[in-house]
Amino acid sequence: MFGTCQELKEIKVVQYGLGAIGISIVETLLSRPGLTLVGAIDIDKSKVGKDVGQLLEKPRDVGVIVSDKPSDVLRRTSPNIVTHATSSRLESVAPQLNQIIESGASVVSTAEELSYPFVKYPDLAKKIDENAQQKKVVALGTGVNPGFVLDVLAATLSGACQAVSSIRAERVVDASRRRLSLQKKIGAGLGQAEFERRVSAGSVKHVGLPESVGLIALAMGWKVGEIQERITPVIAETDINAGSVKVPAGAVAGVRQVAKGILAGQELIVLDLRIYMGAQNPHDSILIDGIPPVDLVIRGGIQGDKATPAIIANALPKIEYLNPGLRTMLDLPPISPRSEVRENDRSVMLKTF
Repeated sequence: MFGTCQELKEIKVVQYGLGAIGISIVETLLSRPGLTLVGAIDIDKSKVGKDVGQLLEKPRDVGVIVSDKPSDVLRRTSPNIVTHATSSRLESVAPQLNQIIESGASVVSTAEELSYPFVKYPDLAKKIDENAQQKKVVALGTGVNPGFVLDVLAATLSGACQAVSSIRAERVVDASRRRLSLQKKIGAGLGQAEFERRVSAGSVKHVGLPESVGLIALAMGWKVGEIQERITPVIAETDINAGSVKVPAGAVAGVRQVAKGILAGQELIVLDLRIYMGAQNPHDSILIDGIPPVDLVIRGGIQGDKATPAIIANALPKIEYLNPGLRTMLDLPPISPRSEVRENDRSVMLKTF
């Protein structure tokens, strides 16, 4: 036997944001050895003052009381990492992120625009990066998409190729099986005119597809000259009833978004995302035009409501491997739900049979 197994190094974690995903992150954190939940933050008055365990699917006391005072929680608990799930938009969450960083904690956030903010928000990204470097902590945006399926997984698969000409990825999600907030975000049940109005206002769409294009381009070393995104409605052909959302035939069932990374007229990256009620044949697929080519299909697709909390929790033990600053999932070593061996992560345990 080479190497030894030691006790896990404790990582103290505060959960910031207790919506559906935030609560799922709490549930996942509580199940992981080495991850200790020490605080919970939310502005919802119906949650403040309660034991966060009472918000779980199977309520129980866990000894962590929800607070709406982030500065007090951060000062009192001194977390190593804050897991953050409040909004998709970087401009909205930047003050929260910078407050966390100023407290001396790293932050891992589900904010989609944080996954690769360098093109859309270069000044804001620079400020977060500089603050994190100064405080010697890490800021990271991640999730299923962006953060894994349509970007990091595609980049990883390209490692089997001698050369790559283009990457195309597709994700089809049956929104009738997902949470109500997502169904609203894709415009399910709206008329077409109202859908177009809300798309123009930015309130109906999946956030993060251009960021996935940026992550792939970064991984491949491609200097794309332009990132395009188009959002169109998926129209219900028949009546759809899914819980509290009813979509009559002819109304909007969801969205189709296509983002492209283009250089000199060539489509180097094409990401096709379809999230709508009643989607048939849900799946994730990646097609790499390369030597050799790669054609991967994940039947059923990766379930985002379960996978996002898993990716957040699985990333936490790896944060210490990153240099301080604003980082992407491409910087992170491969993640998994394994328990960490902290004394020497390069040790190998061998057993002769």
